[in-house]
Amino acid sequence: MEEVIAVADETPMVVDLEVDPAAPLRRVRSAGPVDEAARVRIGSSPQTDPAVLLSLASDPSVTVRAAVALNRAAPAAVDDLLARDQDERVRTLLARKLANLIPDLPAAQRDQIQGRALETLSRLVEDEAERVRAAIAEAVKDMPAAPRELILRLARDSAVSVCDPVIRLSPLLTAEDLLSLLGEAPSKGTALSVARRPHLAEIVSDAIAGGSNTEAVTALLHNQSAAIREATLDALVTRAGEMTAWQAPLVRRPKLTARAARALSDIVATQLLDVLASRADLDVAVSAELRRRLAKRLETTQNAHRPEPNIEQAMAEAKVLYAEGRLNEEALLAAIQRGEARLATAIIAVATDLAASVVDRAATLRSAKGLVSLIWRAGFSMRAAGPLQTLLARLPPETVLRATASGGFPLAVEEMRWQIDFLARMGR
Repeated sequence: MEEVIAVADETPMVVDLEVDPAAPLRRVRSAGPVDEAARVRIGSSPQTDPAVLLSLASDPSVTVRAAVALNRAAPAAVDDLLARDQDERVRTLLARKLANLIPDLPAAQRDQIQGRALETLSRLVEDEAERVRAAIAEAVKDMPAAPRELILRLARDSAVSVCDPVIRLSPLLTAEDLLSLLGEAPSKGTALSVARRPHLAEIVSDAIAGGSNTEAVTALLHNQSAAIREATLDALVTRAGEMTAWQAPLVRRPKLTARAARALSDIVATQLLDVLASRADLDVAVSAELRRRLAKRLETTQNAHRPEPNIEQAMAEAKVLYAEGRLNEEALLAAIQRGEARLATAIIAVATDLAASVVDRAATLRSAKGLVSLIWRAGFSMRAAGPLQTLLARLPPETVLRATASGGFPLAVEEMRWQIDFLARMGR
């Protein structure tokens, strides 16, 4: 039988394991030289004398040392020497072997690992080569018998390839451990790995949702097994107006409340509204309401195949809406969803009794505070403020002003009044 020792960017090393256990020893005791192939066979044999293995652990051939590193019968002194080998490929093979030894130990012998494999393994967990540490992580990622301290050290590793499999899959990590990892953030991928972990507790989901890592929040929403409190989900729905990547997973989240479904129907694209209205787990009345909204959206879309009006035409249309009592937040959201920036500007201008140039000025200055203040003066809610900032000012998600936890305006009334006065005075 042959075992191929895969080595990245190098010719694979082949170790022949079908040997006569006595033959290698006879060769070693003879006065003649022992070639590399014979030394490989000697190093890989579980019957080889420990003293011989210790000698071969310093062999000039990396293939021979690799064979010794793979030998599960090698004594602790040999493993300890190989843990300091100059070739990281040898250390990687040794790390993988030692990690895989853990579940094979009888329960009564597991304490003995402290004096043998674990001590050497603990040194390899600190190895400067990422792939050595990654080999250990891959071997113990879902191992219930792995030493807890080893798992915690790997989970705190700064390299994503090391920490990710352990954070996602280790059964030894508790909710408290995950919260600690989120607080420390030892790796740029820590939060993302936690968000992808199956069966997250609500307290951990809260911590991710309340953080600033939008990619992790997106992963959390895609994680169907993660438990997310109703209040947390509602807060994320409120922010989903500008965070379009959250909308699809929110629409498909299990146990969506009627309040969240209605809020999503205001901001998602028509295709997602169709998915939302087709959910079988919503109340009958809510489903009927969503289907009515979908039909109205489709009718509006069919009638919307026209060139975007200029500002004069948009102002005239907004005044007609006002006269008919239809100049409301729904009309503004519809214009935003169609991407009609001029009509959205005109609706804000008429609703605030200000010139369209004031709204344009806030957009040109990319003033999130100015646009939020105009929404407030128009009598609309923060539900429309996020999408408006994105449409008119082209603000990236991280700079958009969001609603408070209760859904209110994030600015004081006096500040909003000052913002509006400032924008109006600039044109004089």
